[in-house]
Amino acid sequence: MTPKERLTVRAARQEELEPMVALLRLLFAIEADFRFDAARQRRGLGLLLQDDRARVLVARVNGRVVGMCTGQVVISTAEGGPALLVEDVVVAPDHRGRGIGRALLTALTDWARGRGVRRLQLLADRGNGPALAFYDRLGWRATALVCRRLTL
Repeated sequence: MTPKERLTVRAARQEELEPMVALLRLLFAIEADFRFDAARQRRGLGLLLQDDRARVLVARVNGRVVGMCTGQVVISTAEGGPALLVEDVVVAPDHRGRGIGRALLTALTDWARGRGVRRLQLLADRGNGPALAFYDRLGWRATALVCRRLTL
């Protein structure tokens, strides 16, 4: 960040849906398993914003939304308590490499810790080398688990 740039990270608001949908368009463009559909992403974000077990964060630089992430609390039998599923970590390309992603995940981790969460987990596209390297730098480790999904 330059001295003239002011970064803020906070809970997202309903009126920020459109910039968040635009960020999801960028994210889904590089994910092999998902297809962008603005109406679906808008609906999903709206549901998350209304759910006490979820957190949607935005990063703003000089008032402009340039990043976001979401997390949802689930109950883990492995942990014997709450865990957090992290999704939708994305920063606008012209703002990457400035600590915004780190700030988003730090804020989400703090929120989760305050709710007794014992583990955070996320899925990342195996072909997204920059994202995988980013998570490695932050201390996230690969597991032996393999993700499977069933679409209904």
